[in-house]
Amino acid sequence: MSEVLASDPEALLSQARLARERSDFLVLGAAADALLRLNPREPRALVLKADALAGQGDHRSAMTFYGAALGQGRNVAAPPSDLRAELAHAARAQAEGARRFEQGLRDGLQARGFDPASSSARFSASLDLMTGKRRLYYQQPKFYMFPGLPQIEFQPRETVDWLAGVEAAAPAIRAELDAVLAEPALFAPYVEDRANRPRNAQAGMLDNPAWSAVFLWKDGAEVPEIAARCPETMRALATAPLCRIPGRSPSILFSKLQVGAKIPPHHGLINTRLICHLPLIAPPGSHFRVGGETREWREGQAWAFDDTIEHEAWNDSGRDRTILIFDVWKPEITPEEQDLIRALFATIDAAGGGGAPKLGV
Repeated sequence: MSEVLASDPEALLSQARLARERSDFLVLGAAADALLRLNPREPRALVLKADALAGQGDHRSAMTFYGAALGQGRNVAAPPSDLRAELAHAARAQAEGARRFEQGLRDGLQARGFDPASSSARFSASLDLMTGKRRLYYQQPKFYMFPGLPQIEFQPRETVDWLAGVEAAAPAIRAELDAVLAEPALFAPYVEDRANRPRNAQAGMLDNPAWSAVFLWKDGAEVPEIAARCPETMRALATAPLCRIPGRSPSILFSKLQVGAKIPPHHGLINTRLICHLPLIAPPGSHFRVGGETREWREGQAWAFDDTIEHEAWNDSGRDRTILIFDVWKPEITPEEQDLIRALFATIDAAGGGGAPKLGV
């Protein structure tokens, strides 16, 4: 490089921008380096340095400088117009770089035998996390955290093979549901006010009939007048490892979500169980998200999920959606640990509850 660099910051900035217009990446890099020696956090200089690296083919290093520029730019309360333009340019360049990086990864992996449709689902998820297509969600129980359990959104079917028996009983369970649906007064809002707890609107769901339920079991106790009407349902669940904690769980219910209703994102209370759904009336357009995965309910196709990972539901179909919900122990929880967890909650209850909430589902 033979061009003499200016010493004044403004003159250096003008020199760097002119070099960028001429695609003179050596001069651009030198001017950007000079600016960064004066102020290593100057966002314009960081963008210019990134452009110099990209122009010389070092896209990986350029991405780090674009990212640094955007980070520093967020600290500027009222950026002037030229800085806004540079940051917008950096954001576009970063997005394009991320797209190229992801495409290169996927092309290279497919050349080595990776097939998104049939290869390991966990590896596919790791690729989505690495490329920013998927956000990482964690268990965030609102009351009780049991450490060391896998962070899994939807439970793999091979670990809950008893679900197939529940699915096989779906037609008989649907017939019992139809009889219950014939008496709409049996359904009550799922989120109800409790006299012994502070009133909480829960994002508009408190006492909201848009999300309603009929319980066969509630908080660990049978609701005899409903359970007696649903013998096939109870028979189908006889082999399920129901999460039994006296006064707390299981809960078994028919849950109805009205047309247009939405259950806002939320977390469950304890991470030692799975919540299971058996869709019975599931028109296309009714969806459920757990963490980074969204699924559409399909009649007769059950799943189990960790409700301490953020989840939400919505019904954009033209009919009410109704499913059977129940809770089971996670397969990792040993019989000894189940007994200890029961003992824990019994101790809490014996001491007057300690503010412990009901578990619900």
